[in-house]
Amino acid sequence: MEQERQITKSNQKKACANCGAELNFKPGSDQLKCDYCGYEEFIEQDKTSFEELELAHYLNTVGNEAHTHTISIINCKNCGANQHVEENYKSLACVYCSEPLILEDQEEQSWIFPGAVVPFQLDKNKARKVFKKWVSGIWFAPNKLKRASLDAEGLHGLYIPYWTFDCNLYASYQGQRGDYYYETRKVRTKNGVRTQQVRKTRWSHASGNVSGFIDDILINASEKKRREIPSKISRWNLKALVPFTEDYLSGFVTEKYTISLKDGHHHSFQKAKDIAYNWIRSDIGGDTQRVSHADINLSDETFKHILLPVYISSYIYNGKDYHFHINGQTGQIAGKYPISFWKVFFVILLVVIIIAIIVVYSQ
Repeated sequence: MEQERQITKSNQKKACANCGAELNFKPGSDQLKCDYCGYEEFIEQDKTSFEELELAHYLNTVGNEAHTHTISIINCKNCGANQHVEENYKSLACVYCSEPLILEDQEEQSWIFPGAVVPFQLDKNKARKVFKKWVSGIWFAPNKLKRASLDAEGLHGLYIPYWTFDCNLYASYQGQRGDYYYETRKVRTKNGVRTQQVRKTRWSHASGNVSGFIDDILINASEKKRREIPSKISRWNLKALVPFTEDYLSGFVTEKYTISLKDGHHHSFQKAKDIAYNWIRSDIGGDTQRVSHADINLSDETFKHILLPVYISSYIYNGKDYHFHINGQTGQIAGKYPISFWKVFFVILLVVIIIAIIVVYSQ
């Protein structure tokens, strides 16, 4: 199998042909770059496209816990994140909680080999500018946070693991279609009798079936709540997926999935169910719908393990952690930020003073 041939690829880092230093992936390109002398080298692309793997084969034949590759992982003892760290990092803090990671604690763990990756399109410099611009637009943010946005070392590029599932969906249903109509009624008010329109619903039986293909149900494969990616930035263009090669990981941290393929498939069925109900409501039509029964069947199910790019920064203010996320492909940013008490206080004080002045001069 092609998958088996890919597994045999070396995990050794690539050295610069000019000076011997390690080459790192250059975001927004198909090249590796030496950060010391500027030498660049194209990433050798796999001539075959990434393939969808048959889900039933992995769950039933290969097994839920079966894996096809090993990777060096450091487990954060504070928050539990499993992170793959490239060799060019001599010291590193956890990208989620900022606790120091000890490189000597690395261990080999198995994982299902990624089938595809969306490479970073923003380098750290561009991501820092996005973060700085966002923070500068928050007037009530503490000045310490604005200074922290200038610290490039506080921003980490991370590949997040996801499962994607494809399937054909067929569903038969029973339900009701609701059509609105209006009746005119006379009502008595304190100002007399008046007429008003009252909306009512006329219900009729509905049944039928819907079918179609569902492409790329995306399931975050990291289960820790504190590591949830905000929905605002969780929109990647999956058409930009390229066949996985470890060259894209150079210079970045990669998180290993903690949600198994079996559990990921369970979550995907819930999303497929929501899609089916949306299709059913659309098929029933009318102004509103009731679905009393739906028999949902999925077939030809396939999956991929993919890696998606995110920049993460964390900040501690008054003993509380604040996390910021930047989509490494689109540059979309999201995060919760602290509020400076003194800035709010002085704004309120200024407003009170202005109101007092207006009152004095208006008398």
